[in-house]
Amino acid sequence: MKSVRLLVLGALRRRGRAHGYQVRADLESWGAHEWSTATSGSVYHALKSMAGQGLLVTHETVPSEAGGPPRIEYELTGEGEQEYFALLGRALADREPSLDVLGAAVGLIEDLPRERALEMLRRRADAMHEWRTSITSHLPAETDLDTWGPIGEVLSLWLTTADTGAQWTHRLIRRLEEGAFTMAGEDPAPTRPAE
Repeated sequence: MKSVRLLVLGALRRRGRAHGYQVRADLESWGAHEWSTATSGSVYHALKSMAGQGLLVTHETVPSEAGGPPRIEYELTGEGEQEYFALLGRALADREPSLDVLGAAVGLIEDLPRERALEMLRRRADAMHEWRTSITSHLPAETDLDTWGPIGEVLSLWLTTADTGAQWTHRLIRRLEEGAFTMAGEDPAPTRPAE
């Protein structure tokens, strides 16, 4: 899965209807051009590609007063909405998505109901635990990976990745359980009046 697809669908869903420049500007305001594959060209390519796949509907708008061709605005179709939530759920539940995909999913997590997000993250934590167990179940008792040379370093990398990923996931689960963020279907927290 590429992060740009998830990010573009998420940005469009939040706007309702937008042209490519607005989507790109939203992603840049999130810093996505720094940590993902969401470059200017990839955003426009994703929009055209997903429109061709029936995930987006296009609307021509009047040309700008400066001239030029009409702008095309994009909007999610029902299939696009389903694809968005499928990608979002998969990215959160996967034990090893690329960091840009996981970052995109976490950045868009508020689009899910709290229980759904928790379900996906618990799946991810379980998958990481199973992965770690599968690595260690084949090791002899009292194994010292430092004596295994480069293979020991590879195993150590996998174990550290599993442990760190699980720790981070459990932290996010705990935060969501404690009420962090305003999730889909929830009323935003009331703002405090200025004193």
